[in-house]
Amino acid sequence: MSLSERLKRAKTGGEAPNAMTDIMDFTKKTEALRQSEELEGYKQSIHQVVIDEYNRQIRENDGDEQAVDVRLIVSNAINDSGKTFTKARQEILTQEIYDDVMGLGPLESLLRDNSITEIMVNGPKDIYIENKGKIEKSSVTFKDDQHVLRIINRIVSPIGRRCDEANPMVDARLMDGSRINAIIPPVALNGPTITIRKFNSVPFQVKDLIDFNTLSFDMASFLESCVKGKCNVMVSGGTGSGKTTLLNVLSSYIPGNERIVTIEDAAELKLMQQHVIRLESRPPNIEGKGQVAIRDLVKNSLRMRPDRIIVGEVRSGEALDMLQAMNTGHDGSLATAHANNPRDMISRLETMVLMAGMDLPIKAIREQITSAIDIIVQQSRCRDGSRKITAISEVTGMEGDVVSLQDIFVFKQDGYDSSGRIRGKFVATGVRPYVAEGLRESGIMIKDEWFSKTG
Repeated sequence: MSLSERLKRAKTGGEAPNAMTDIMDFTKKTEALRQSEELEGYKQSIHQVVIDEYNRQIRENDGDEQAVDVRLIVSNAINDSGKTFTKARQEILTQEIYDDVMGLGPLESLLRDNSITEIMVNGPKDIYIENKGKIEKSSVTFKDDQHVLRIINRIVSPIGRRCDEANPMVDARLMDGSRINAIIPPVALNGPTITIRKFNSVPFQVKDLIDFNTLSFDMASFLESCVKGKCNVMVSGGTGSGKTTLLNVLSSYIPGNERIVTIEDAAELKLMQQHVIRLESRPPNIEGKGQVAIRDLVKNSLRMRPDRIIVGEVRSGEALDMLQAMNTGHDGSLATAHANNPRDMISRLETMVLMAGMDLPIKAIREQITSAIDIIVQQSRCRDGSRKITAISEVTGMEGDVVSLQDIFVFKQDGYDSSGRIRGKFVATGVRPYVAEGLRESGIMIKDEWFSKTG
């Protein structure tokens, strides 16, 4: 039976009420889909008109892109199309087309929202966001796989990277430092996939982390003294736990008269100091040549007369070169790595040193670790979405063949409140760190009350 016949029967009472409702709902959905497809087709036609006019004006202005008002071109193209819209709808349409021509299309509205910290594109129709630590589905979508691929290439091309069938995975960054990972078919079965870790345009300060209840004032004061006193600090934690944000905050304590070299896979750190040299790894070209790995950059940084070396993330054999740098006069270096707790961080470092291809005995590696690293800061992402420093531990030496650790501060959890937020408090363990005396002798402020047992 056709749809029109079913509607006729429903009106004369020949269909049950719920059937009538189903038919009307289906009709509304069909009409909405048709209007959506018409609007998408209209946007595509305007998009092409804008591109043609943009290219014409670029040629007339001898390649000067600054002289071309793209938003005005979009507005004129909509007015000339003959279709009429309300003023509010036209402004939205102008913004959407402008974003697609000059920006990252549907993602631009999400990038402008400062409450969103992560964007996850699982194919053209499934886009998720992290908002206040919680993941939820977004209402924005792409047209199709090709639309997503076009945006990926727009992201990676300016920084000399590519994403195609030969290289289906790529790490990149936006102009504001936000971290991008893209992976495309045939490796990604859901379609082109993008993950964006957003960073604030203005980097967080330690006050912000205290306000977020990421750490206590005493913990922040101790970490400030450690950085100013040139302790070697490792920040460990899981994916999305806030390691890079914390590293940025710690680096703000480095005196402005020191020469800093940062080494990253994709440059994300935003240091406020003036004397900063930023190094970024480079993947191999299409011929498989020209790769510059993190390990190569760590080695090269030693020839650049650095006062401090900051490694954005230690993943592999560069751990050996980093430990050697820390052991040969480059005190005060900072780095991050993935680990579940400070003890796991030691094991991870051992494994990464072995990945360098050097046939070193485990005891020798552990001795390198104990003499190089002073403090391990454990950052965790809790079940309620909040980020917290769950432990600040000191590497104290060796007991036999085992690396000794002692906790200086820990976070003691005490369940969840009625809204699902984690309860707990930061406490000092009562242990006075060995580095405290050396810091005090160097003229760095250390207060014994920081370490008084509080819980």
